[in-house]
Amino acid sequence: MGNLYRRGSRAMSELVVAHATESLTPNELKLFLRLFHRSTLASRSDLLLLFPSKMGSFDNTILGENESFFKLLTQYKSSNNSHSSASFDVTHFMKLSKKERESGEPIWGRRIRSNSSEKDATESTRPSYGSVLGFDVEELDPENSLSGFLDHVPMSLRRWACYPMLLGRVRRNFKHVMLVDVKEYLLLGDPLGRVRSQSPESVLLTQSIPGKHGRRTQSTRQKTVNPGIVMGGSRGVRRLSNAMLTDIVRASMQHRKKNSITESGLFTQLVGNEFVLKNVNVVVSTESVPDLSSLSGSNSKSGFLARNNALIRRGNGNLDANSVVMKHICSFPIDSTVYSDC
Repeated sequence: MGNLYRRGSRAMSELVVAHATESLTPNELKLFLRLFHRSTLASRSDLLLLFPSKMGSFDNTILGENESFFKLLTQYKSSNNSHSSASFDVTHFMKLSKKERESGEPIWGRRIRSNSSEKDATESTRPSYGSVLGFDVEELDPENSLSGFLDHVPMSLRRWACYPMLLGRVRRNFKHVMLVDVKEYLLLGDPLGRVRSQSPESVLLTQSIPGKHGRRTQSTRQKTVNPGIVMGGSRGVRRLSNAMLTDIVRASMQHRKKNSITESGLFTQLVGNEFVLKNVNVVVSTESVPDLSSLSGSNSKSGFLARNNALIRRGNGNLDANSVVMKHICSFPIDSTVYSDC
């Protein structure tokens, strides 16, 4: 079940579940993967891609970005480039704690047997990177469990029917989980760093409005909470996703027009229901996630890939995100030799 596109170097404690909508294009997936592989998150988490159907057309894109990642890793590792932090910081992939080095093999794929002397010889020089795998919703929700309640089940709703099985299976393997929309967001740094010190029941959510960071209040219940990015302890994310699935079923039974319910409306309503989520420590951040369009004009060499931008939106549909990002990446000598579209 599923496709293993890359087996990681070790067992990871964090999982990024990135879902693709029906309208996702290969170029949009490529940009998401390219920036993910360049991020700190790639050195400490596994990436699981969730597709609305079997999409063989994406295989070459995923494998191509894996190959580019290894080329980038190899060239920066051998170059000792002093400016690597402005583009691609290879140290995140090379400096591991003792606990990380002893984390064992990845949970995905077949175990590789090797004697202890071979393992010790390569342990100190082997880079750290996670596995990349893909599933389609038919594999995780074979009965299309929401079809009995809705005339048409879009990916925005059906993905919630996939999480119970998926997150239930790996609940003992990962401490932190992120659910992210591939089409809407780009991962640049280490967004999970904001929840790493929180409890397993904690979940961090975002709103589209700027403001202060805080817990749920009467005012936050009246504002839209974005379901496109959910991150926190694995227990909290699992409980939240289970509650969302239950709410989708409840709402579909209450509405005469079965297709009138929306993911955003239901999610916002759920987050405001403290009784239903009494076992989840939900924190809603009103700090705005910056758009690519608002950062692309930066004259700084590090620009929108700066470390403090761990997460950005693609933003304005009129902006050619791929062109903006590649113009920046291709300005670095090593990077320009790695990517064929430079």
